[in-house]
Amino acid sequence: MSQDEFLSFIEVHLANNLPCVVYRKPNQTLVHVILQKDDQLHITTDFTESGFVFAPFDDSKDAVLMPFDASKVYSYDLGTTDFDSNSNEISESSETDKEIHINLVKKGIETIQKGSMQKVVLSRCETQKTQNGSALQLFLKLLSGYSNAFVYCWFHPKIGLWLGATPETLIQLNGKRFKTMALAGTQSNIGKEEVSWSQKELQEQQYVTDFIVNQLEPHTTSLNITEPKTSKAGHLLHLRTDISGVISTDLKSVVKVLHPTPAVCGLPKTPAKEFILENEAYDRGFYTGFLGELNLEAKISRNKNKRNVENNAYSAIQKTSHLFVNLRCLQLKDFIAIIYIGGGITKDSNPESEWLETVSKSEIMKRVLQA
Repeated sequence: MSQDEFLSFIEVHLANNLPCVVYRKPNQTLVHVILQKDDQLHITTDFTESGFVFAPFDDSKDAVLMPFDASKVYSYDLGTTDFDSNSNEISESSETDKEIHINLVKKGIETIQKGSMQKVVLSRCETQKTQNGSALQLFLKLLSGYSNAFVYCWFHPKIGLWLGATPETLIQLNGKRFKTMALAGTQSNIGKEEVSWSQKELQEQQYVTDFIVNQLEPHTTSLNITEPKTSKAGHLLHLRTDISGVISTDLKSVVKVLHPTPAVCGLPKTPAKEFILENEAYDRGFYTGFLGELNLEAKISRNKNKRNVENNAYSAIQKTSHLFVNLRCLQLKDFIAIIYIGGGITKDSNPESEWLETVSKSEIMKRVLQA
């Protein structure tokens, strides 16, 4: 099957208004597609099913599932894609948008200074016309620009159409062994060898790391934490700490304590989430939720000596899940894209600077839309 035939296959499914998701994992070229056979809306509450999960920011709302047993599943190696995404035709945000967001940030800082929160992540959305309404073409552009991100295009006729390229893992689980990360701090990638981070960014990243470690400790038998390092995500840089270990409970319990993470919500989680739901002037929906493969069955060899063919016949089926935080994403409605952007606020935040950070983040997605 050629690349055009593979993409046409998906386009037909979308034209029939049926649920599907096409995605590529970080640093891979293999693209996976799940084509649900009907338009039923499946949900998961205990995360024991097998399929592709798409969950909203507000964890009191349902997580949508595309079950593997109700879908056709394919994979195709697209190789590398090459799209010019350096257009300078970027639309400007309105002064009203700026005033609303700056006032929101000021309110967040005032609330933090009163002592009820250490950090809160505040966001906004923008609308942008697209030159091409094809979701798959936008998906290919994201593939080209974000080789080290989880890139996806997700559609359900009863929910909508979402695309994104996220650098952040919520959790990767192989059997009982897990990997996750603390990701915070953002600056433009201008190719410098030496990258410096402000005290505010370092503190914010430490908040995220401490939260994840403290939340996971009661649910694990071992924890390994790396030193923070600079991580590249397309045109942006982040501070990242890798955390791994072995869980002693089930996936639902771990997801419950991790989501929403302080990188997308704040600290402490409950007052930060309440502040967001009460004060942001829109519904985040699936922005800063999570998505990915849930309980995918993989064959694991019990014998590490690959030359011993006889013993390699003895293998075990292990369930694997790989869930990502839904950052750097947009929702597509006909030829209008809704772009979601935000940033972490602490007591030392500057409202004007926080506004400019969201502008910088929005331009990344706008270049994809304009190219």
